[in-house]
Amino acid sequence: MREDLRPFWVKQLYVSFRAAWIDWFIRPRCAHLGVHATIMSPWYVDISGPNISIGHSFTAINTVSQRVQIGVWGRGVGEGRITLGDACLMSPGSRISASDEIVLGDGCMLANGAYITDSDWHGLYNRIDRDEAPTPVRLGDNVWVGDHATVLKGVTIGDNSVVAARSVVTKDVPANVVVAGNPARVVKALNPDTPRYTRADLYRDPEKTAQQFTDLDRYVLSKNRFWFWLWTLVYPGARRGG
Repeated sequence: MREDLRPFWVKQLYVSFRAAWIDWFIRPRCAHLGVHATIMSPWYVDISGPNISIGHSFTAINTVSQRVQIGVWGRGVGEGRITLGDACLMSPGSRISASDEIVLGDGCMLANGAYITDSDWHGLYNRIDRDEAPTPVRLGDNVWVGDHATVLKGVTIGDNSVVAARSVVTKDVPANVVVAGNPARVVKALNPDTPRYTRADLYRDPEKTAQQFTDLDRYVLSKNRFWFWLWTLVYPGARRGG
């Protein structure tokens, strides 16, 4: 990871601008968006449809080519629902697409390109209409969906379980296991008694955690010089001598 050469006050200006963008453009798209949402480059996040509720300390990492997408396409106007618990993480290119209902518990993490959907959207023979029976998806607390893994309709995943990279989950997954493959199968059991530290733990007190991150930035960036940082924007090679 490249060293951040911005002075502390410059980063704080950017963070304030980003927060204002989230409040003005992103928050109105949600039925609820909790406090201390950290959405990197929020102009690259796509949130559409009704009844999208997101808990506090939500983190989304977006790039111009890999947008985070959360969308509800209900069967009728105002129908369909997505609910994310507190301290969830969505990485670049991750997507959640709901026809009826998708629920993620606290501290869930979606890795790069992960995809969750509760519908096939079209039938094998009827390519116009979706199946009439709802097949909701529910993830428990602290579930980790790996790189480019897919969770399909009607699936419930228990607390603390991990979906390995590139896996396709078509059936329920119990708590405290690792699943892998296509279709995904249990490949490892996790000890439920082993102490664990989750995103939900990190953000248990969102105000305190936000202040800790601010204090850390102040300490790390305090030595940075404004004119040198500005010079590296014009002449990136100056980083090598900094």
